Amino acid sequence: MQSRTSVDLSAYPDLIVIMLGFRVSNWRGFLSLIGIGKGLRSIQDAPPDGLLAHEQCLFALNHVGIRQYWRDLESLERFTRSAPHSHWWRDFAKLSNGAGFWHETYARNGAMEALYANLPGPMGFARFAPPLDPVGPFLTARARMERRVG
Repeated sequence: MQSRTSVDLSAYPDLIVIMLGFRVSNWRGFLSLIGIGKGLRSIQDAPPDGLLAHEQCLFALNHVGIRQYWRDLESLERFTRSAPHSHWWRDFAKLSNGAGFWHETYARNGAMEALYANLPGPMGFARFAPPLDPVGPFLTARARMERRVG
């Protein structure tokens, strides 16, 4: 007999879900992945404040990812602006030859945003939505999430 269940999210009005992926295209990219992988293990061992759940995903042999559930955008931002996360991004920018990174963020209030770096082709939202340079007023995930059509 199959089992079905659902969840009550009423206690999480500001819930944020973020999908992240890392795609390797050569051996040098694989080395970058190993460096980030060590840091991701530390998140599982000592979850930062506001991280509700962390799950690993395998999209392909050269494409790994994670899905995270955060209490609110403030908790996610606090984590991304502090070590070790801020160091990962800095190091990835230096060593990204051979690897691509992406994330898509979904808020319970309906806001969404994405960032794609060094990927061989469009994926996710980029397969259908027009590009937006993540510079100036759209440099941060918050700014991209607060962007209104108009």
